[in-house]
Amino acid sequence: MNITEFNFEHYDNDTAALKKSIADKLVYAIGKDPTTASPQDWLQATELAVRDRLVERWMKTTRAAYEQDAKRVYYLSMEFLIGRTFTNAALALGVHGQVRDALASLGVDIEEIANKEPDAALGNGGLGRLAACFLDSMATLGIVGMGYGIRYDYGMFRQQIIDGNQVESPDYWLSGGNPWEFPRPEVEYRVRFGGHTEHRGDEVHWVGTQDVLATAYDTIIPGYATEATNTLRLWSARATTEINLSAFNQGNYFGAVEEKNHSENVSRVLYPDDSTLSGRELRLRQEYFFVSASLQDMLHRHLLKHADLAGLGKSIAIHLNDTHPVLAVPELLRLLQDEHKLAWAQAWAIAQEVFSYTNHTLMHEALETWPVDMLGRVLPRHLQIIFDINATFLASVTEQFGSDIELMRRLSLIDESGERRVRMAYLAVVASHKVNGVSKLHSDLMKQSIFADFARVFPQRFNNKTNGITPRRWLAQANPPLAKLIDERIGPDWRRDLNQLGGLKSCVDDAGFVQQFANAKQQNKLRLASWVQSNMGLVLDPDSMFDVQVKRIHEYKRQLLNVLHVITRYNRIIQDPEAVHVPRTVIFAGKAASAYHMAKLIIKLINDVAARVNNDPVVAGRLKVLFIPNYSVSLAELIIPAANLSEQISLAGTEASGTGNMKLSLNGALTIGTLDGANIEILEQVGADNIFIFGNTTPQVQDIRAHGYHPRQIYETNAELKLALNQVRDGFFSPDDKGRFQAIFDTLVNFGDHYLLLADYARYLKAQEQADDLYRSPAMWNRKALQNVSGMGPFSSDRTIADYANDIWRVKPVRI
Repeated sequence: MNITEFNFEHYDNDTAALKKSIADKLVYAIGKDPTTASPQDWLQATELAVRDRLVERWMKTTRAAYEQDAKRVYYLSMEFLIGRTFTNAALALGVHGQVRDALASLGVDIEEIANKEPDAALGNGGLGRLAACFLDSMATLGIVGMGYGIRYDYGMFRQQIIDGNQVESPDYWLSGGNPWEFPRPEVEYRVRFGGHTEHRGDEVHWVGTQDVLATAYDTIIPGYATEATNTLRLWSARATTEINLSAFNQGNYFGAVEEKNHSENVSRVLYPDDSTLSGRELRLRQEYFFVSASLQDMLHRHLLKHADLAGLGKSIAIHLNDTHPVLAVPELLRLLQDEHKLAWAQAWAIAQEVFSYTNHTLMHEALETWPVDMLGRVLPRHLQIIFDINATFLASVTEQFGSDIELMRRLSLIDESGERRVRMAYLAVVASHKVNGVSKLHSDLMKQSIFADFARVFPQRFNNKTNGITPRRWLAQANPPLAKLIDERIGPDWRRDLNQLGGLKSCVDDAGFVQQFANAKQQNKLRLASWVQSNMGLVLDPDSMFDVQVKRIHEYKRQLLNVLHVITRYNRIIQDPEAVHVPRTVIFAGKAASAYHMAKLIIKLINDVAARVNNDPVVAGRLKVLFIPNYSVSLAELIIPAANLSEQISLAGTEASGTGNMKLSLNGALTIGTLDGANIEILEQVGADNIFIFGNTTPQVQDIRAHGYHPRQIYETNAELKLALNQVRDGFFSPDDKGRFQAIFDTLVNFGDHYLLLADYARYLKAQEQADDLYRSPAMWNRKALQNVSGMGPFSSDRTIADYANDIWRVKPVRI
């Protein structure tokens, strides 16, 4: 059919049209009478009305991409932490005010129903949130692309805090349906596992496999103030056979669906517990499942427009977000060679042209590896291909550097020490034409440490792309009072050009504006305090300093250092209750991996310290501690705008970048942090007078370790530190189980203090005292906070994506 002959309704965006759309959706799509409709019903009706207005843009972008044969970017990630979609979509369309008014005329409060929307449980931490920000910016900049991941049934887990302990339960985020997604049952690919390979002449056949079907679900990713959109395509696992009817008819009801359940476990949860062999194998299957389906989909789409795959490298770019998707490399080679009959040399050249890779960690233990035995059992053809890549690569190394056995051992994709393992990060480096770090420090250290030998082999391959965040969600959506104030002063265009925030620098000496800025912060603190009282039963003092550390719980992020300061602060108040102490509310949030015992013990310690502090009348009004459970994007949007102090205290040289540091600074929090990750670049932008920097630098950390680090000496010579650690060890905070935190004491005092908390403790306390002194001068504090906001221009994900597009993917925006 000619497109001009196809007529469909074009929706207007005024309040009257939206009111009618919402009413129609409530009756005809949800099937509810307005007199009996629940807030959830109204939410879904409104979501569908907003979604309809995105679809036309989606179709237009898709047609333009095909007509212009635009080069496409495919972003592969195990996580996409997109949060709630409703408000973001309405803001992107420019209809949030009209939707609010339309709902109000129907007797519905937009805030009430918006808070009913569940967070999409598709990620856990910074990796997934970065991917979501990147999709937003790709759409806003008109970069044609698609995010590929897994449609997890239950996410990672829902975190509850019971008796101070983290307790995991399934996150049933799909229980009410997902109105933002479009099921695509016709888009289905077969993903194979196990079996063996057979060589027939020059061809290799992978046979005897156990197969799973991958079915697509699409979500529209809208660009802001543009017709352009992109797509997040997520894969759900389905069994090739729904039920064994013979077993069912014989009364074996569990056996009848055993194969179905086994197959569909692949997309049940994010990051299954890998403390068991079966858990590790399931994670391997997950990673292959989504990259196999995604690559089959990419090649299918390419062949719709092109006669063959010879020009694939000019048509697509495939980006690997960390090591989880690196099995895409051998899978592409398998498809090109085994399915499409390309020669090895041509297939390998295409792979090196299309792949690029972002590294997110400098810690060797966090670089993913897979046992050769497991990989050979689950993916035998791919293991063969990895050995072929390794042979080709090492031959080129020998040609370049001569026969250096030690160098070849260090560079080999196979770690031969102990159990033989495939080094996935090394595979990514060898296969990618560009490899980037995510902050200036991280990118430099990457070339000096984990990839030092590769930097010699491929000196032009490595580059930096400092992370960024989308200002649409993290300021316009999360912080309406501040966004409104900024609009009134410099206009609304900062949403697409964050450098315009630099215009606020002239306001720093405007006492009236600074007071308005402080009022916006106070509104956000009151909002958070109200939520905490309603949901946790705790009363917060909104005039106290809100001291915030919200991030994944991990030893290198050093929540324990924060806890040691809290304990020391508590002790100082107890020892001198008559002194004037700056009131503090110390807020923690974040999840610990289910198998990470130490991280879960840290959560328990935080809650035990909170119980002691919050119930001691001597410190009442001067110190409060809370751990907010089940940290998520929507909770981050509530907590971050309320923060006065941003804790970014990882050991120098361990945090690749961080994006929480950017979000908090953008919302007017002052950073207390080490010279780690993007903290260094934030320091450069906001100025040394507007940030609290402390601690050993990366070279100093290396020097301390090289000359022998003795944490017990620090413990013995610092009386306040010794008291705090003894209280942890001796059960002061755990009278019901005095030995509960012995492992924490041992880790810090007796077993090496790997992340140098004790080495940084004294300077951390001094920086905290500087923060106290400044908070006593509200006008000065607020001016410095405003300086932070005004310096955040370089940290937009739009800038990051523009750099990726120009330097790595080599793509141009689509014309719409």
